[in-house]
Amino acid sequence: MSDTPLMAVPRVDVDDEVVRVTEWSFAPGARTGHHRHEHDYVVVPMTDGLLRIESATGTTHFELKKGRSYARRAGVEHDVINAGPAPLSFVEIESKRS
Repeated sequence: MSDTPLMAVPRVDVDDEVVRVTEWSFAPGARTGHHRHEHDYVVVPMTDGLLRIESATGTTHFELKKGRSYARRAGVEHDVINAGPAPLSFVEIESKRS
């Protein structure tokens, strides 16, 4: 058995001077790896699911609901993990303009 973590799979659909649009696909247990958001962003869940968010302030859980978007500001630092038993996906839209 490998100690390599299962990673989420990003697919960038748009990346220009204004916006980056990425679809993220997560198998159960898959993670993004620790990262910092350089831009404000909106997440549009494509499936229901449960995320485990690991950050310097601790671990929290966040329930995704298909089609129920949420937004965050630049500067967020975390690792995002699929904590549920089924695959999940969301579209992340990053605004490159301040």
